[in-house]
Amino acid sequence: MRAVVLALTLAFVASQQINLVPEFALDKTYVYNYEALLLGGLPQEGLARAGIKISSKVHLSAVTENTFLMKLMDPLLHEYAGIWPKDPFVPATKLTSALAAQLQIPIKFEYANGVVGKVFAPAGVSPTVLNLHRGILNILQLNLKKTQNIYELQEAGVQGVCRTHYIISEDPKANHIIVTKSKDLSHCQERIMKDIGLAYTEKCAECTERVKSLIETASYNYIMKPAAAGVLISEATVEEVYQFSPFNEIHGAAQMEAKQSLAFVEIEKTAVVPIKADYLARGSLQYEFATEILQTPIQLLKISDAPAQIIEVLKHLVANNLAMVHDDAPLKFVQLVQLLRVATMENIEAIWAQFKDKPVYRRWLLDALPAVGTPVILKFIKEKFLAGELTIPEFIQALVVALQMVTADLDTIQLTASLAMHEKIATIPALREVVMLGYGSMIAKHCVAVPTCPAELLRPIHDIAAEAISKNNIPEITLALKVLGNAGHPASLKPIMKLLPGLRTAATSLPLRVQVDAILALRNIAKKEPKLVQPVALQLVLDRALHPEVRMVACIVLFEAKPSVALISSLAGALKTETNMQVASFAYSHIKSLTRITAPDMASVAGAANVAIKLMSRKLDRLSFRFSRAIQLDFYHTPLMIGAAGSAYMINDAATLLPRAVVAKARAYLAGAAADVLEIGVRTEGIQEALLKSPAADESIDRITKIKRTLRALINWKALPTNQPLASAYVKLFGQELAFARIDRTIIEEAIPLASGPKPRELLKGALKALQEGIVWQYAKPLLASEVRRILPTAVGLPMELSVYSAVVGAASVNVKATITPPLPEAIETMTLEQLKKTDVQLQAEARPSIAMQEFAVMGVNTALIQAAVMAKQEMRIIAPGKVAARADILKGNYRVEVLPVDLPEHIAAVSFETVAVVRNIEDPTAERIVPLVPELSLQNPQTSSEILDPDMPAEAPVKATAPFQKTFCLAVPYIEIKGCIEVHSHNAAFIRNTPLFYIIGQHSARAALARAEGPAVERLELEVQVGPRAAERLLKQINLIDEESPEGKAFLLKLREILETEDKNRRVSSESSSSGSSRIISSSSSSMSSSRVTETTNHMEPFKKFHKDQFMAQHGASKAKSSGSAASSFEHIQKQAKYLGNAVPPVFAAIARIVRVDQKLLGYQLAAFFEKPTARVQLIVSSIAENDNWKLCADGVLLSKHKATTKVAWGAECQQYAVITKAEAGILGEFPAVRLELEFERLPVIAITYAKKLSKYIPMAALQTGFRFERATNCEKEIDLTVALTTKRTLNVIARAPEMTLSRMAIPLPVNCSYQSRRNSLIQIDQDILFRAQNYIYDYTTAQCSMMQDTITTFNNRRYKNEMPISCYQVLAQDCTPEMKFVVLLKKDEQSEENRMNVKLADIDVDLYTLGTDAKVKVNEMEVPISSLPYQHPSGSIQIRQKADGLSLYAPSHGLQEVYFANGHWKIQVADWMKGQTCGLCGKADGEIRQEYTTPSGYLTKSSVSFAHSWVLPAESCRDTSQCRMKLESVKLEKQAILNGQESKCYSVEPVLRCLPGCAPIRTIPVTIGYHCLSTDSNLNMFDGIYEKTVDLRETTDAHVACRCTEQCA
Repeated sequence: MRAVVLALTLAFVASQQINLVPEFALDKTYVYNYEALLLGGLPQEGLARAGIKISSKVHLSAVTENTFLMKLMDPLLHEYAGIWPKDPFVPATKLTSALAAQLQIPIKFEYANGVVGKVFAPAGVSPTVLNLHRGILNILQLNLKKTQNIYELQEAGVQGVCRTHYIISEDPKANHIIVTKSKDLSHCQERIMKDIGLAYTEKCAECTERVKSLIETASYNYIMKPAAAGVLISEATVEEVYQFSPFNEIHGAAQMEAKQSLAFVEIEKTAVVPIKADYLARGSLQYEFATEILQTPIQLLKISDAPAQIIEVLKHLVANNLAMVHDDAPLKFVQLVQLLRVATMENIEAIWAQFKDKPVYRRWLLDALPAVGTPVILKFIKEKFLAGELTIPEFIQALVVALQMVTADLDTIQLTASLAMHEKIATIPALREVVMLGYGSMIAKHCVAVPTCPAELLRPIHDIAAEAISKNNIPEITLALKVLGNAGHPASLKPIMKLLPGLRTAATSLPLRVQVDAILALRNIAKKEPKLVQPVALQLVLDRALHPEVRMVACIVLFEAKPSVALISSLAGALKTETNMQVASFAYSHIKSLTRITAPDMASVAGAANVAIKLMSRKLDRLSFRFSRAIQLDFYHTPLMIGAAGSAYMINDAATLLPRAVVAKARAYLAGAAADVLEIGVRTEGIQEALLKSPAADESIDRITKIKRTLRALINWKALPTNQPLASAYVKLFGQELAFARIDRTIIEEAIPLASGPKPRELLKGALKALQEGIVWQYAKPLLASEVRRILPTAVGLPMELSVYSAVVGAASVNVKATITPPLPEAIETMTLEQLKKTDVQLQAEARPSIAMQEFAVMGVNTALIQAAVMAKQEMRIIAPGKVAARADILKGNYRVEVLPVDLPEHIAAVSFETVAVVRNIEDPTAERIVPLVPELSLQNPQTSSEILDPDMPAEAPVKATAPFQKTFCLAVPYIEIKGCIEVHSHNAAFIRNTPLFYIIGQHSARAALARAEGPAVERLELEVQVGPRAAERLLKQINLIDEESPEGKAFLLKLREILETEDKNRRVSSESSSSGSSRIISSSSSSMSSSRVTETTNHMEPFKKFHKDQFMAQHGASKAKSSGSAASSFEHIQKQAKYLGNAVPPVFAAIARIVRVDQKLLGYQLAAFFEKPTARVQLIVSSIAENDNWKLCADGVLLSKHKATTKVAWGAECQQYAVITKAEAGILGEFPAVRLELEFERLPVIAITYAKKLSKYIPMAALQTGFRFERATNCEKEIDLTVALTTKRTLNVIARAPEMTLSRMAIPLPVNCSYQSRRNSLIQIDQDILFRAQNYIYDYTTAQCSMMQDTITTFNNRRYKNEMPISCYQVLAQDCTPEMKFVVLLKKDEQSEENRMNVKLADIDVDLYTLGTDAKVKVNEMEVPISSLPYQHPSGSIQIRQKADGLSLYAPSHGLQEVYFANGHWKIQVADWMKGQTCGLCGKADGEIRQEYTTPSGYLTKSSVSFAHSWVLPAESCRDTSQCRMKLESVKLEKQAILNGQESKCYSVEPVLRCLPGCAPIRTIPVTIGYHCLSTDSNLNMFDGIYEKTVDLRETTDAHVACRCTEQCA
């Protein structure tokens, strides 16, 4: 037994001493058989695949200990494009012969311990051939460890440095060592790949956690035999798989499969001899990209003479796309782009010089050059513009596309920077903005390709920003911020933060738009470094000192940075005490919309939002749309890995009609990637002020000085920032800002002279002249819509490419000619209206627009020598010709439009989609083979399928492909005699697997055709309108309405009644069979609903009272039938007087739409419109002009009074078959103004009743979902009425009654204010002029109103509080708080009479309004204006004083004061809309922020209305002040002892308190609760230093003085 153990131990030790390094002895040549296969397609057999096979003998011999030579002997290349596996490989004889010399050149490489080092080859070996050698060397790459049998490491290979797993085992019987190596190519430390067109997309890691669109793996198996100094590789096999699907891989995927085998044959003595050439270092084992970057995978071009080929393709495009786009135009355009990519600068210069003076060729070149995307093209565009050979529009168009398409490297970035700094560009601001934005985008693209891109690239922009800040150059700061935002480099965070408000005090003084731009510049940085941006954005959101818009924009940035649940919860907690309703509404709606997000990349944010929303008040849900909102909607389908998201941000300001800002963004998800496709943002800023503001009063230094002196008395008064009239907009594409525009007063002033100058008139004159001479215009526009590529090296050494190409070419030919009689005068501006009325204009136009699109999706091998791929190809072509003639005879009031026949192509639209396998090589272009991916007669054997099938299925059961679907659908349009047909053909692979991918692959096509049908030919379609007294003459068929009282009428009605009764019987029979089932369904659905929403008993509702002769009629209930009957009889009486108005009055206008055929048969309809002024009746009659067709539609409408209108619409035979009556009337519902709309149907078509019954089944559920109350009720069988009541300015009550149900909803919020007057205040004046009411509505909506009744003030924001006014001291009611200080309105209580006196300061006048007895009086600049002299008008015309009701009104709209009304015991102030948010005082800011109403002059927000009112008192400096005020505002000490934090403290108020001056004593006081700041009693600090800016430690009540008596010795 000991001997056995000893033998085993010795054997184990011996095995451990085997050297696992592959041995290649110095004096031997090792011969191997090598075969490599690269095949692409779907894994299922019976479908087509495309691929390449390489076979050869490999000779390996050592030169030195670590240097070896490798030579390929008898290499052969094979192509494959056929049905796998039955079709054979085809030798690529010509390609093999062309490459044989290169393939057989030996290469040199370093090899030590199983690791391949540097590779050496002569210059004559192309990168493509050398990569094939690398594929063989990749097999020899072995990192074998002696001490471990199973291990993992990052190993270098052809594809890069990737995660590799080793398993080493030994077969003692066979004396073999087996090594298994597997590579996970999805987890690489350094992955060799090339992405084109993906710079602006984001990798959605969360989208691919469960489902991956691209899976890459490789497996290597080695059998080794021990040798003298190591091991001999006797056999090696490699299997590498790339699996791609735009959908979930479980639904099927396309595969690219690479296989290699290396089998030892023999050892020879003949060494490999290198050729006589210099062996240059050609890199390492890693793949080297060659010309495949310039080679499109959709076509293989042999480029022998690039300039000549470019000219040939260009001429083909021009010649074949003039009148109509050619089928192959998109592919030819891509070919032109590909040829231009290999052209040199000299070639392009020569081509440009040849064609620049030919407009059509010039346009094609300027469309193709930017799509080339090479640095040469960017340089060419720059040079041609600087040389003056490109116009500004041409340069902008070319540059924008070129900057997005060009490869971003250090050279192109430097080229763009030099262009941006060029003096010629600097003189054109719009052009400089485009270049600068493109510069930022270039840096962003470069940093995607090189993640370690240096911050030095942004130094020029940082310097520009620093210089602009030092000079306070706002446009330059804005531009720099937008460039930094495009670049999105984390190094820009510090310069941007210098401009963020709140974080830097200097930034607060910058305009609001700059602060917003600074925050938005963080968005792209947040995508890279969210942790850096999140705290900054959160700090801005929570800083209540900032403008609400700034905070809301910061909220957008915060959520785009995907904050954690802790951050969102912190925000939700802080919003509980938020005082600004706009910010609260915006944040709440944003968080709520995020709870519904389903996109995987936002899943964590959605979960956090669901937690945070529970911490917030649900009352915010009830805020109306006048508050700011954020809306986000998305859709994501995980099995298909596709989704879309849309977000809209509306930043409102209650002070303005228009939103302050609106941002809309669209986002897309596809195959594990995401991109912000499009974003548009608009900021209105001061545009509303510019539109609504009256011409401003002349600046007056006296006025400003006077108002400033008045306001000097206010403590810490702070002016609001100026908001100059301005609007701005920007457009982003794929997260990059392409352009932005600013509209300010200067631009408008510059644009007005241009619009009204001579140039527009010259252009108009030229256009009219050209029209009369005839215009023939042909235009073609190509576009490379997408070029997305990912190139990956395979183990074989050939590149695999995944790519998508889309190209579109549109063309149009237009022929227009006009005839104007009499001819227009030379000076068109002198033409009068009378001359224009006598003009007869005839116009003929023919257009033939067409569009062709081709899209390719490719997966396979793409090199400059050979291509083998599976391809999906989609083509679309649309041609829409049209010919129109129009005539306008203005004198006769005749207008006619005719649609004339045109020559139609065989198909007006064609769409096709096919998937094919294709192989082609550069040496034998005619041998290209294209095989459909799904053969029409394919057989699929279940046993050979890659799917796991039922083992019990018979082994020989073949599954035959289903027959292709092919069908033609045709529809003939009667009378017009046009037939439209759609041919559909479809053949797919769904017989293999019932998944989306297999439904898509195959061949699908649809073609639409229009042709003349059988029957008389149509000459034209004609629409003619005749206005005026000649309308009756143009009617083609006399209109006669049947008189029901005549014998003929009675006979007709009797016959019609019999027909309708028969229809009724048939309808009842058909409906009875389904009525029981329907009732069961309705009953079941009704019983399942909430009892609070659906009830069987009708609840009590307020009756609707309608107006009648200025009185209210009876209730809607019992007497409704009587009132309705009265109204109907009134309407019927008017109808009976003249059933057909054509017998009494001529038609107002007539319209005839008809078909003109060669057989002269009348077909079409005519419309006649009549108006009878005495009865306010309108009648429209539509009738068929066809012979023996008595179908008519009669519509009658009568305005019975100013509050009621009735219409009746009847149609059918002689307008007697069906009828509907509609009544609209105004009235009262309870106490509120209301409108009721009634719909009574006498008879409806059967189909309408059928669909109405089906629809009624869904009403209960719809009512429940929309918040309506549903009730079963027995209402009128043939009536539907809708009642809408305006309960407040912003809420509606809605009640709808149908035959079997009643729906109601109360207090529906409105997005805007509505004019409202309650019955409690006064009766509604129904006889008011409609225009006056409309003006009142606009006036009421656009102005803000503040008033006081007795001692209660109602602010601009409609908040009420009681104001105990101090005696003899002025309080600021309202003032312009901007630096302009256009007005101030003051109020004080007189000491003797205790009556209110009002003082208004504006322009150069002081207006005093006061009462004498019960009469209101006025003084202007201390001079009394008698009532008899009113109205008073200031010499400037901008100020008026008028008598109104019991008081006086001052009007100064140009100064912002719409009206100041003053009467005994009551006053009212209304400011213009553009002053909203810019006022302050006792009336507030008029900004809708009720929670911030009590804002003091210092900006402090107090909780006490008394403290707030007293803070706006103008105090006196001494008791001898001429103002007679005897009070001042001061900080007071808390009288009682305070214990704070366990120690005695002295406390002083941080809010000023109204107190009597020294030497005066209070005679009346009121309590006020204020905040106090405390310090220890031992502290020596002066408490009064900055006391009003201290924090509040406690709140206590003290006394405020409101009346004082002073002694004579008062100082």
